[in-house]
Amino acid sequence: VQLQASGGGLVQAGGFLRLSCAASGHTLSNYAMGWFRQAPGKEREFVAGISRSGGSRSYADSVKGRFYISRDNAKNTVFLQMNSLKPEDTAVYYCAADIVPDSVVPQPASGYDYWGQGTLVTVSS
Repeated sequence: VQLQASGGGLVQAGGFLRLSCAASGHTLSNYAMGWFRQAPGKEREFVAGISRSGGSRSYADSVKGRFYISRDNAKNTVFLQMNSLKPEDTAVYYCAADIVPDSVVPQPASGYDYWGQGTLVTVSS
C-alpha cells in the first residue's frame, strides 16, 4: 500500500488543522492506521491509531482530548483532526499502516510496515 499524507501547514497556537492520509494500491480496510510525529532532534512518537474497522482508537496522552483520528474506508483515507494546537505539536507528521486483526491498534513505530512521506505542521506561539 502507498500512503500520501497532506494537510500540514503553519497555524497559530490554539488553532486547528486536519491531516489526511490517502492510501492507494490496496484496500484501506485491510490495515490498522496510525499517525506519528517527529520533531527536530527527537525520536518519532506515536500520536494516534485506529483499527481496521474504526471501532478502536488509541491516543498519546499528550494529544488526548485535542486530536481525533477517523477513517473513511470507502474513500481509502484516514484523517487526523488536530484542535487546540500547541507549539510543542510542531513536527513532521507521518501516517502508517499495518495488517493486523481488527480491534488491534499498534502503537510502537515498529508495529507498522508501511509509511507515508510526512507532512510538516508548524504551530507558532
